[in-house]
Amino acid sequence: MVIALAGTLGAAAVQAQGPTSALGQSQGGAQPHEVAVLAQLQQQNATTDGKSSVPDAPTPSVPTAQANNPNDQFGKQPKRILGIIPNYRAVSANTHLPPLNFKGELWLATQDTFDYSNFIFTGALAGIAMAGKGQPTFGQGAEGYGKYYWHAFADGGIENYMTEAVVPMATKEDPRYYTMGQGGFFKRTGYAVTRLFITRANSGKSTFNLSEIVGAGAAAGIGNAYYPAQNNQWVKTYQRWGTQVGMDGAFNVLKEFWPDVNQAIFHGKY
Repeated sequence: MVIALAGTLGAAAVQAQGPTSALGQSQGGAQPHEVAVLAQLQQQNATTDGKSSVPDAPTPSVPTAQANNPNDQFGKQPKRILGIIPNYRAVSANTHLPPLNFKGELWLATQDTFDYSNFIFTGALAGIAMAGKGQPTFGQGAEGYGKYYWHAFADGGIENYMTEAVVPMATKEDPRYYTMGQGGFFKRTGYAVTRLFITRANSGKSTFNLSEIVGAGAAAGIGNAYYPAQNNQWVKTYQRWGTQVGMDGAFNVLKEFWPDVNQAIFHGKY
């Protein structure tokens, strides 16, 4: 009986060692810890009724790209408004740019002055001025309109170069408009208008906007060289000065709110 019991235990031991020995032989003398890892992987990949017993790995949650979130598009300025009006001076909200050098400032003024849309805008200003007989000596008709046109183009071009290049180079100011982007209507409108008097220096600090005020005034004064002499010449100078500053203020407001209008109405198309 003892012999039979010993034989039974020996057979059980051989059967228990069988899989391990086979595994060891299949691995070509693998180390014990490697055999244990392989055995664990085989156990995990074991199938039941032809299906894996390992549960499907959870799918990682991937957040929607921020670029598709309209809230992340606030204050994002395009190069053109409505795809037509040049918007090169506007800087998107929360954007920090290095200062422009004089070459960059000259190019900025050149883009604004000789953009195709500026010729259309100048034509509209010339028509309004002729309809109001702003300069009676220019006359009416095609000849009168031509005089109004080139005077208006010269006014705008000189003002662009003075406010965007010449004076900023001397005062070390940034001629670009930095968008606020968020806040109430009156707060942002006030911000846009006050940028006529407050601007960013090349150092990053806020400073009085000499580029706008002095530059527009100088452009209006230069205009006296090509406008006909009149008794109220200084009045005309101040009118041109005020008109240029006023238009720049209106464009600041347009730049400030255009990203909102673009998203709300045109879904970011422009």
